[in-house]
Amino acid sequence: MSLNDDGPIPRRRRGAALEEALLDAAWDELAQKGYSGLTIESVAARARTSRAVIYRRWPTKAELVRAAVARVGRRERVPIPDTGTLRDDMVELLRRANRSRARLGIMMALQLAEYYAETGTGPSDLRADFLADRGTAVETLVSRAVARGEVDPARLSPRVVEVPFDLYRQELLMTLKPVPDEVIESIVDEVFMPLVRPAA
Repeated sequence: MSLNDDGPIPRRRRGAALEEALLDAAWDELAQKGYSGLTIESVAARARTSRAVIYRRWPTKAELVRAAVARVGRRERVPIPDTGTLRDDMVELLRRANRSRARLGIMMALQLAEYYAETGTGPSDLRADFLADRGTAVETLVSRAVARGEVDPARLSPRVVEVPFDLYRQELLMTLKPVPDEVIESIVDEVFMPLVRPAA
């Protein structure tokens, strides 16, 4: 970074570095002002660039916001646990998601209402972008459990596999607070594991 009489002048950013700076600026604007308060002008000012630079990549505000959500999802990946049992793996995965993503999930629910109205979409449409790694994580846990003989593969319908995170998300959105540990354990012990264990 060089200096002039007006202060520091940022080095010219290109390619991936520029795109990441723009998306980070968009996410910060979204977190601070919500979708309705975010403008291309405010993102450009925060990123210290021009509106034209943004419009060349994302022609609309909605496209910019969706890309910013996807970037945060990629950046905030949740490590896949390996405790040796499906029950403990699933509890730990939910705990890790709770620690790293609860605040972001709440923010998305509160700040994106006008995005959903404008685009005719709902939270599930952004979920795949934001939680890009979650499907892989759950699939990994379940595949290990099948190999260990812990679960009955015939009982693993897509709906059943989604149950832990569906219930977790419901709790998060109903309370707008991180989910207590005892609730996470209840979801796994009282609902999920009885659904997937082999019949006696």
